[in-house]
Amino acid sequence: MLSQSLSANEALSGVFGSVSLTAWICLLIPQLITNYKSKSAEGLSMGFLAIWLFGDVTNLGGALATGLAPTATALAGYFCFSDLILISQCIYYNMHNARAARRRGSADSESSEDRPLLRRNSTTSSSRARRSHHEHAHPDALKRIISEEDAAPKTSPWLSNSLAILSIWLVGVAGWFISYSIGAWDKPEGAELPDSDPDSRAALGGMILGYASALCYLCARIPQIIKNYREKSCEGLALLFFMFSLTGNLTYGLSVFSFSQDADYIIKATPWLLGSLGTIVEDFIIFYQFRIYSTGDDSANRHIGVNVANESA
Repeated sequence: MLSQSLSANEALSGVFGSVSLTAWICLLIPQLITNYKSKSAEGLSMGFLAIWLFGDVTNLGGALATGLAPTATALAGYFCFSDLILISQCIYYNMHNARAARRRGSADSESSEDRPLLRRNSTTSSSRARRSHHEHAHPDALKRIISEEDAAPKTSPWLSNSLAILSIWLVGVAGWFISYSIGAWDKPEGAELPDSDPDSRAALGGMILGYASALCYLCARIPQIIKNYREKSCEGLALLFFMFSLTGNLTYGLSVFSFSQDADYIIKATPWLLGSLGTIVEDFIIFYQFRIYSTGDDSANRHIGVNVANESA
């Protein structure tokens, strides 16, 4: 049973807000792990990360200027901190891999200068013998590998990641009920929320920063979408990273709408709603790219393998 000081709308808003908070806290973990495993960050657009960071900075500034709840301000600060961690990791891997590529290039040029231009007849005759042996062995081996790949069951990443999303919901809902049971949501009798003057300089500055943050969030994914389209690949991107983002944005918007449907309240929350709900459309574009490019890569690889096997036969 809910206490009389907490309405049903406030409780529902708190549940959605708790789920959103859980999703945002875990947001960057999948991408950080993906970069660490591959020792690369080439899949991410640095423009995407830079604009996103600027959006989080303006979001923090708007939260401070408008005097939002301490939890909202702390979460905005956490966004900036986690963004810097991901950007630092990407810069490290990009610089490290660039240096390694330059070293390999210089090593290959040196080895090519020392390599003899012509080989003796004995070498060419032995290579011809090995080639004739491989011409008979390769078709069967390639066909066997291709058939095994087609027959092997493949676990859909969408299914496995959906379980992670379910755990986010469970943890978020459980977290709200635990905080409610210990009295974190109780309000002192007679206490009312302070009214903020919408015409004050701080409120106006907060709204401007809020709209700037929303614009950054809406524009941040565009460089990533363009990069995926040009490369026809989403390799190096963590699907769960964008699924967490979708969950956090959706539940944040539901939390705002559940709290109050008053027109003045919705108008004040418009920039934050634009920044959260507006990016959901772009997230679905990236999901579509995951779908078509991963399928296209697999089918293209199998097609190439079949052609190689047929030509060898």
